Amino acid sequence: MNMFCYQCEQTVQGTGCTKFGNCGKDPETAALQDLLVYALKDISRYAHRARQMGATDKAVNVFTVEALFSTLTNVDFDPARFQKLLNEAAAIKEKAKSLYENACKRQDKSPEQFFCDVPWWANLDDLNTLIEKGQIIGIQDKITKLGPDVAGLQELITYGLKGAAAYIDHAHILGKENETVYAFIHKTLDRLTEKPTDVGELFQMALATGEMNLKAMKLLDFANTGAYGHPEPTKVRITPVKGKCIVVSGHDLKDLEELLKQTQGKDINVYTHGEMLPCNAYPGLKKYKHLVGNYGGAWQDQRNEFDKFPGAILMTTNCLQKPKDTYQLRIFTSGLVGWPGVTHITNRNFKPVIDAALASPGFTEDDPAKFITVGFARNAALASAGKIVELVKQGKIKHFFLIGGCDGAKPGRNYFTEFAQKVPNDCVIITLACGKYRFNKMEFGSIAGLPRLLDCG
Repeated sequence: MNMFCYQCEQTVQGTGCTKFGNCGKDPETAALQDLLVYALKDISRYAHRARQMGATDKAVNVFTVEALFSTLTNVDFDPARFQKLLNEAAAIKEKAKSLYENACKRQDKSPEQFFCDVPWWANLDDLNTLIEKGQIIGIQDKITKLGPDVAGLQELITYGLKGAAAYIDHAHILGKENETVYAFIHKTLDRLTEKPTDVGELFQMALATGEMNLKAMKLLDFANTGAYGHPEPTKVRITPVKGKCIVVSGHDLKDLEELLKQTQGKDINVYTHGEMLPCNAYPGLKKYKHLVGNYGGAWQDQRNEFDKFPGAILMTTNCLQKPKDTYQLRIFTSGLVGWPGVTHITNRNFKPVIDAALASPGFTEDDPAKFITVGFARNAALASAGKIVELVKQGKIKHFFLIGGCDGAKPGRNYFTEFAQKVPNDCVIITLACGKYRFNKMEFGSIAGLPRLLDCG
């Protein structure tokens, strides 16, 4: 069975995965993800038109975001979970359709009739049939019919919506929502069902999607800081301490908080991993003394790092790779994350994770203490603004360099490290995302007491 996926930069030869995903995604899962996106476009036709007449439904909004997020790279690899999502999508479609038709009735309008080339809602109990449908409407077919530029722009917009869905979902978990971002997603997915081919229009849609992502990120920042306070400069231990242990990866701050609550008084140390590192700087999270530091580095090293970790592993929201047999029984997923055969935690009941940690050996001794400093988010930076401006005026700081983005997994890809090492000593390096893991444990010194390496998150 063939597939085609190029939604991340880790694809085979930089062009697309056609046999098996470099992320671990199999062709069956790829087809089901494509079919779910197809279903969301169908749902959005009704949701968008209903909203234009003043009718919205929270269940439709939330499902659209969660389902989009589920199709993002390194989130859900479990075909059974996608079959369940497609069943939910069929129910949500009926809800959105009724919402639209009732709105039309109230305004004495005749509802439009919509059709799909592939009846995705039929035979939902037959997984093989769903996979076959997903292959019919796959990306390669779109490229063949529309050409690489038009198809590429359409997919770029779709991937932008998926990324925004990740931010929106995390914000929603913490009780923050914004109707305008839901509206944009439904409007844009609706337009994509019409298969626009004008490159100029698609380019503008892509730019608008980028602007909407900024709104979604602002919403998430508001949610995170509202729940846990503004990050503050914090020294984070990056070497293990003796004791039973759990490592938490992904991005879900609420999952981490609940795990910390449930492990209080159990003599279990909790470590962050990957992009959970900034959690150590939030006052509402670092107050838990058994959050002892960060373990490991970037997401692509997790299979080796988790293999060596002598405790339980919790994967939240995304960045999951295929687990090795050596730790499959002590790795757990939560939220939208899934892998066939891996125990999934529901309702944030982390007892299975805790039990696995207690049954594991844990670290038998302390490693020599080493620390890095994180937490230079906007409030922390603004608090030092006067000092920074003065250092610039004095010529002691000549330039600021921002290193962001996702770290590449290919061996020998040392661009970030080489760049950081070559930055002059009178310049400051600002980091965010996982690009920093190539070099954030190196020593860069300081300028008049201000660290030269400032990790924003």
